[in-house]
Amino acid sequence: MRGNDRESDPWIVTAALVLVVLGLLNLVSIGLTSFAVRQLGFAVVGVGAMWVVSRMRVDKLSRLGWWMLGASVVMLAAVPFVGVSVKGAQRWLDFGLFTVQPSEIAKLALVLVAATVLARGYSTLRLLATLAIAATVVALVAMQPDLSTAVVMAATAALMLVLARVPLLPLVPLFTLGVAAMPLAVLFLRPYQLERIHVFLSSEADPSGPGWASLQADIAVGSGGLWGLARDPMYALRAQYLPESEHDLAFASVVYGWGLIAGLAVVAASLVIAWRSALAARRARTRQGALVAAGVGVLFGMHAILSVGASLSVLPHTGMPIPLFSYGGTVAIVGFVAIGLVLAVRRDGVARPLWAPPSKRRGRPRGMTVGSLAVTAALVAMSVFAWQLQTERGPELRALGDQQMQRCIRLPAERGLILDRTGVPLATNVPEYTVSVVARLFDESNLGARGQLAALLGLPPAEVDAPLDELREGEVQAVLGRATPDQARAVIDAHIPGVLVAPSGKRHYPFGTTLASILGYVGVGDPEDMERWNHLALGSRVGKAGLEKQYDALLRGSDGKQCMYVDPSGRPVAAGERVDPIRGHDLRLHLDMGLQNLATDGLTQAVRSSGGDLGAVVVMNARTGAVLALASVPGFDNNVYGPPVDLVALASQTGGPGPGRMLNHAFQTAAPPGSTFKIVTASVDMVHPVLSPDQVIATGASYTYGGHTFNNWQPMGPHNMLQAIQTSDNVYFYKLAELLGPERIAEVADQLGVGRASGIDLPGEATGFLGTPTSVGEIGSTWYPGSTLLMGIGQGTVTATPIQVARWTVGVGTGAMVTPQLAAGYDAGTIVPVDTEQPRRLPFADLLGPVRAGMRASATVGTGGQLADLPVTAGTKTGTAEDPSAPGKGLDAWFSAVAPFENPEIVVTAMVRGGGFGSATSGPVVKAILARYFGAPAPAAPAATAAPPG
Repeated sequence: MRGNDRESDPWIVTAALVLVVLGLLNLVSIGLTSFAVRQLGFAVVGVGAMWVVSRMRVDKLSRLGWWMLGASVVMLAAVPFVGVSVKGAQRWLDFGLFTVQPSEIAKLALVLVAATVLARGYSTLRLLATLAIAATVVALVAMQPDLSTAVVMAATAALMLVLARVPLLPLVPLFTLGVAAMPLAVLFLRPYQLERIHVFLSSEADPSGPGWASLQADIAVGSGGLWGLARDPMYALRAQYLPESEHDLAFASVVYGWGLIAGLAVVAASLVIAWRSALAARRARTRQGALVAAGVGVLFGMHAILSVGASLSVLPHTGMPIPLFSYGGTVAIVGFVAIGLVLAVRRDGVARPLWAPPSKRRGRPRGMTVGSLAVTAALVAMSVFAWQLQTERGPELRALGDQQMQRCIRLPAERGLILDRTGVPLATNVPEYTVSVVARLFDESNLGARGQLAALLGLPPAEVDAPLDELREGEVQAVLGRATPDQARAVIDAHIPGVLVAPSGKRHYPFGTTLASILGYVGVGDPEDMERWNHLALGSRVGKAGLEKQYDALLRGSDGKQCMYVDPSGRPVAAGERVDPIRGHDLRLHLDMGLQNLATDGLTQAVRSSGGDLGAVVVMNARTGAVLALASVPGFDNNVYGPPVDLVALASQTGGPGPGRMLNHAFQTAAPPGSTFKIVTASVDMVHPVLSPDQVIATGASYTYGGHTFNNWQPMGPHNMLQAIQTSDNVYFYKLAELLGPERIAEVADQLGVGRASGIDLPGEATGFLGTPTSVGEIGSTWYPGSTLLMGIGQGTVTATPIQVARWTVGVGTGAMVTPQLAAGYDAGTIVPVDTEQPRRLPFADLLGPVRAGMRASATVGTGGQLADLPVTAGTKTGTAEDPSAPGKGLDAWFSAVAPFENPEIVVTAMVRGGGFGSATSGPVVKAILARYFGAPAPAAPAATAAPPG
């Protein structure tokens, strides 16, 4: 009986057409419309061939197989001589209107011939004949070279032996020999084939080299989601990054464009063909027909597993297409012929005559059901893997896909200004701008745009074209030149596509050496800066020293970017996102340039006239810690740092006279504080009383202790604490230190900030040193009996910076410790104050009255008596410290004062290394600053010999 509904198999035909439609959909979505039309033509021819073959009698298939084998062998033999070479492989024959890939015909021919030979039953001769035929075809294919197809054909031949129920006894040693010989195949692999294996086996393959295809396949599958990105306006560009998207990686491509749903449809259609082929084999009337149908199922299942596995990078990239789905005329026609063979076998089985004996189970292909289940399990597992790739890594891969097709040009933000307390600019930007053009985004053919840009820049049109013509391969940006601020604004307002305007980034410091050690300078970020700022772009300008470094995050602003979409070769194809830069905040300081200039000028004169080599002045609000001036000499000119750096000028000033030109000596140079430390020692006695401040003790010209004589700066009579501070009596403080001991001195001195950073908002602060027997021993030195005495007068194991001396002067004078602060606030539409540490009241503040009385006496009729004629009261302590590093007589001149004394508002501390006596050298500088601050006429500087020593 015949029944058209039983003879035909709509399932397998529908599955074949689904694969064709999905393949065409993939070609159209990736922009290969002409390929899609050509593939549709091949599909039409294939459908016709399928119908013709499906009408053939099964007993005629052997003749078809031999004809196909003979033709394919002839063509394979001709390929090395007249074949078409593509990407280093010679696999095609060109027949003018179309090309043929003989290896695809040979695959199906091998199935047909093997079925014909093995259908007659097992014999050694038939086994050897099958192996010889397979070996010949495999060898010819491997010579092309097409190792992946050769391996598939060898596997197909082996599976045909299994399906044909060849006894296992001869098969086991044969298969064992084949597996053992596989490592030898490495000797015949081409470099690109070895790279594919390396990429599959190694997780460290270079994604820009051998790992490119694997990475792009992961991006495609992971980004596709359920419904794909084909409707994304940029999908045509995305698709260009996936290599072989029409053939080898067509599965990844269809998931990229049409989602996991489309990918599952490809898998489902392939499984339908494999299972319907297996079912046709079970119903076949003849053994030959059963083997043909089963062999077709093997081909479809194997191709699907290898192609899908390669797209998911779970198998090496073998270049294996999915029949009917991947692009290729030969693959499409041969695929439809294979479907026609299954239909012919099914038709023959359904049309069996009534007298024909039923097929025996023994005659069915071996392992057909198990094989079908294995194919199903593998494809289902790969589908689950694809889903997991999307759910677990989808956003990451989508971002990676977006990133790789964009190139962004940084648009540097203008740096904020630095201003003094009254708004005087201290650090500004040089008004220079760079104008550049992005090739391919700037319409070079648009004469109007060229003429407009040239007119705005005041250039001839030819000078706009020249930089574009000189662009080298891989470069996308051409710099036209500098522009004035007005020109830059005009170009920006014109909104010409592809034209970028950026500030030069060069800084200008109007006050040069006066503020260089405070402000610092700007330079191009180095690896250390990039570690500090994780998102710092290559080539960014950052603060390298001083306030520029300390407040870089505020001043630098946020860079913008002009992105562009590029094809895989890096050529721009379209404009992308643009983010305008955000200018940095202006930084407002407590610094008063009037006081800063006065302090610098006075200090410079003091250093020069005294023979000193360096000096520093600190002017600070005694109530808040706001730094009003921070003078340091000698200095350097930070304008030479640009950027770019003026190397000649830099070499000239760094090689010039004067030590530590790059340092601010107010907080980066520690020296013996000398007698300024005596108010610290006196404060210790208030906390740990050992000598009543009213008690008068004998002092004299020297004090002998431990066999050593320690001199006073001049012979003196008996003194109490007030008188000792007033006259800076060394012997009094030798004896007091001996009674107190170094540990108690260090305990209180630590609370007054000795030997620790002040916390000023500048990088690179020196901490000084506060030695005790323990700490001195830790550094490998010895604490001598006289070390305690020297500690009492700020010599020996005590060093301090001028800003530390200013802090303890405030601490003793007010009872509270303040943290020095230069920055007052930043401009964010309104002035936002910078966080400031609040004053910390000393636990012994109420005990310090006698010490303050001594400071007041010093400023009236003592070593600091020159302050007596100020319009306000003051308290002071002078110092003349022995310093081995100082030039000349080796004496550092110190002077530190607070005023008004009853409620201190300001502290001024000055130090000149090698300057001699503190009151003579540093005193006039301090007095001039206090007079200016409180509105009195600046006093004339007295002669160096007129003031009493300190």
